[in-house]
Amino acid sequence: MAKVSDKSRFKVGEVRPIHKEVATQTTVGSGYYEKHLANISPRNYKVGYVPEGYAHRPDLIANLFYGSPAFWWKILEINGISDPFEGLNAGDRIFLPRN
Repeated sequence: MAKVSDKSRFKVGEVRPIHKEVATQTTVGSGYYEKHLANISPRNYKVGYVPEGYAHRPDLIANLFYGSPAFWWKILEINGISDPFEGLNAGDRIFLPRN
């Protein structure tokens, strides 16, 4: 993953990995991402379940539990999921980081 330059329309620190030949935007691997990971401890999460209709959609799950889709990556990270299409099935037990 290559860092995006200051002159791009993305924020500095965000990276643009290629997925299925399309550049995507993420903060994974940036200082922002690392800062939030440091605050996640085993006592700093609650247990939840993926509701029907929310399978493979970490953005919708984050919006449901946190009121914002912006924290989708926290759900993937704490649950060790690199591809939401392989995990996050309806009814799966998941860990939810506390804000």
